[in-house]
Amino acid sequence: MADAAPRLKGLVEQLLGTPLPVRIRAWDGSQAGPPGAPVLVVRNRRALRHLLFKPGELGLARAWVAGDLDIDGDLYTALGLLAGFIWERGEDARTLAQALRDPEVRSAVRGLFRLAGPALPPAPPREEVRRPRRRLHTRRSDRRAISHHYDVGNDFYELVLGPSMVYSCAYWPAPDSTLETAQRDKLELVCRKLGLKPGQRLLDVGCGWGSMAVHAAREHGVSVVGITLSQEQAAYARKRVADEGLTDRVEIRVQDYRDVADGPYDAVSSIGMAEHVGAERYLDYATDLHRLLRPGGRLLNHQIARRPQRDESAYSVDAFIDAYVFPDGELQPVGTTVTQLERAGFEVRDVESIREHYALTLRSWVANLEAGWDRAVRLTGPGRARVWRLYMAASALAFERNRIGVNQVLAVRTPESGASGLPLRSRTWN
Repeated sequence: MADAAPRLKGLVEQLLGTPLPVRIRAWDGSQAGPPGAPVLVVRNRRALRHLLFKPGELGLARAWVAGDLDIDGDLYTALGLLAGFIWERGEDARTLAQALRDPEVRSAVRGLFRLAGPALPPAPPREEVRRPRRRLHTRRSDRRAISHHYDVGNDFYELVLGPSMVYSCAYWPAPDSTLETAQRDKLELVCRKLGLKPGQRLLDVGCGWGSMAVHAAREHGVSVVGITLSQEQAAYARKRVADEGLTDRVEIRVQDYRDVADGPYDAVSSIGMAEHVGAERYLDYATDLHRLLRPGGRLLNHQIARRPQRDESAYSVDAFIDAYVFPDGELQPVGTTVTQLERAGFEVRDVESIREHYALTLRSWVANLEAGWDRAVRLTGPGRARVWRLYMAASALAFERNRIGVNQVLAVRTPESGASGLPLRSRTWN
């Protein structure tokens, strides 16, 4: 008799103490759960072993990436229903240990082990970052982390990001606008906030595939130095610069921001890069950028932020993101970012939250990935494609629900005279 799904549903509900909001379809074809709800497909017993030997988000991620766990139905709806079980329970090793004191919980765990069958812990998928304990955010470790995420293949990024090749939050004039229009508007917004003028020098930190550098040079007549730690990004950006006929105004370097020594610059853009810096290094990062600017020069720091915690020492990096997406990446509250910039000597003049814009951007990227799924799998493998689909869809929901945000912080290296160079009214509201 095929009964794995009802058994699994009962055991999970016993373990969690609450009904499952999704339907389950198990490896034996059996189903259980609310009719019409998205279906959580448990393809084999190994999915349970992933979860039992690594409880929580990382175990779920391993089962998903390995293809042992899937969703049949709308992915966003399913993730929204499962969010309370995956991301919002706030469980750690201590709370799990406390839960296991409950006889009902222990009984459910024993039942799940019996259902999973006798076996050793399954090996993590090959897409998971494996690394020894080491110091974070050294030049060497940052290069490795950047390579893991960005050296996936430029063809894959073209499929996901579209022709703009901009891998950061777009700026949407309306929800039904195109991704290309929104990305162009974001680049132009950054240029206007920086007040770029012909003949000025711009340093683009974390230049990606060169979109900001090309736009600023072509549309505003500035000279640009773009820096990245990704060899693949640099090669793509250099070809793009040459194709645009901008080699006399744009230089792309494979270089760490800590090694830039040819200031002063009139402006610095840092778009979606500071998340890689790390909390312990952030003041050094801000100080380095302050040093590279001339007096009166402007910084536009575009950065994802998390919500503050009552106990900031309890913050830990998201397990799935750290293991599969952005190794060593760290988020901090926007207030902490502003404080660190001010400690480095900047005058912060404007903070604009564009949280909803990132949700729209991510949904567009997911749509691109799903539309080109077969090609994405050929380019990067099924595991990596599944990582990206889950990460982008879950991130879209996180932005929509205000679990994370994104902010553009405009700061000035204001001279001793106090003349910031900004107009009395720098923001125009619609």
